[in-house]
Amino acid sequence: MNVGYLLANSAAKFPNREAVVCDQGRWSFARFDERVSRLAGAMLASGLKRGERVALLFFNGGPFVETYFAAVRVGLVATPVNFRFVGEEISYIINDSGAVALFHGPEFLSVVEEVRDQCPSLRFTVCPGGGPCGYDHEAFLEGGEPLAVDSTVIESDPCQLMYTSGTTGRPKGALISHGNVLWNLVNTILGREDKSGQVSIIVGPLYHTAALNNHFTIQVALGGKSVLMSRFDPERLLATIHQEKVNVISGAPAFYHLLMQHPSALNYDRSSITKCTAGADKLSQETKRKLLNFFPEINGVYDVYGCTEASPCITILTAQQSRTKHGSVGKALPFLQAQVVDESEQTLEPGGVGEVVCRGPNVMQGYHNRAEDTYQAMRGGWLHTGDLAYMDEEGFFYIVDRKKDMIVSGGENIYPREIEELLLAHPGVADAAVVGEPDDLWGESVKAVVVVKKGASLSEQDIIDYCKTHLASYKKPRKVVFMDLLPRNASGKVLKTQLQGGA
Repeated sequence: MNVGYLLANSAAKFPNREAVVCDQGRWSFARFDERVSRLAGAMLASGLKRGERVALLFFNGGPFVETYFAAVRVGLVATPVNFRFVGEEISYIINDSGAVALFHGPEFLSVVEEVRDQCPSLRFTVCPGGGPCGYDHEAFLEGGEPLAVDSTVIESDPCQLMYTSGTTGRPKGALISHGNVLWNLVNTILGREDKSGQVSIIVGPLYHTAALNNHFTIQVALGGKSVLMSRFDPERLLATIHQEKVNVISGAPAFYHLLMQHPSALNYDRSSITKCTAGADKLSQETKRKLLNFFPEINGVYDVYGCTEASPCITILTAQQSRTKHGSVGKALPFLQAQVVDESEQTLEPGGVGEVVCRGPNVMQGYHNRAEDTYQAMRGGWLHTGDLAYMDEEGFFYIVDRKKDMIVSGGENIYPREIEELLLAHPGVADAAVVGEPDDLWGESVKAVVVVKKGASLSEQDIIDYCKTHLASYKKPRKVVFMDLLPRNASGKVLKTQLQGGA
């Protein structure tokens, strides 16, 4: 079995059900599958061969999902590219992956023309409307002979080359097999308690594993409808939830903050939403409390923890568990093992803080062309996530922080997440991040970066005094910087390297 089978199976079972709603129109499962089968035929007719990488540079929409499913249907390796990247970053991904074809949206024509000559592996490009350096997408698709799913493509074959966020350096390509995606699918369906026929709105970019493998592929597999949002526009999103009677919504905490703070948020009916999932960054208890009020029909918030290299899911806290297990990201998923280890790779007892490691059939095959990085990440047969956590007696995981983000001040370990949770509970704080700064006396000191809510007024001393009231003195910020907006990457993670140093 391979990932391409998921669409073909749902098209056979639910041909007339709506599969995709997007800027390009509304597709039933039968129409979606028919377009994918033709595009797959055109890909092979163009000379593309099994195992070759095909780059995708699109906003969320029909062209992305049909290109993706066409590629994996016939054993090509889909290589999504971050649409926020500039030319130099795009050419890096294409050259590092060795992509031989690039399918892209018309919005990216100028940047593709800019980098085309810098990408020697590229044989051709495909874009709606064509262009001087490629084929027209629709004409290319229509010229293909429909192809069935290639049954010789098996679980061990590569399916995706997914590039990491690159917040601490050049992105690395995680090679994810068909089996990795399928086992992640099973784990996530069980962990999130997903059902057939749901209507899901997908806002997160499909070049990330969470949006592609969890939010979208699950709907394809279960015969659900995916409403694809090409851009994040809070009011358009709220209107779409009302119009399409959406019942599943997923996103990073920052996404929910912006949605709930929109001036028109309460003007739209949100009662159709029965499932709310969060991931990519810390979900504070205050944010969770607000979500329960904002979406009155949800029973709790599914808190999903994972990473690109795990395709991506490792643990999930169910909606019911979220009512009592405050701060937890849940238990290890059914077909996966996870534990917390110390610096000597020894398993820690419950309550001990160490690094989260995991192993299972959803864990990547390795990093593309990076043997040493693969060895370091997968040493001992376990994927090392770089996340610090502890586990309780019942097996629930609690993420403390990123290993690299931990602050050591005067010999004391300080976890920024603890301080951030406190700051986010302040009635005048809209957003916050905490980083360490070099300190001649203590080694490192705490710096808080705060976004103040509209209409509120806070000083540096206000923030320091508030933290001093609720935390041990060594944990309080020694410096507070105010910003209008925190810098974040596309998955919603704060770019802390941009917050270190400076005023």
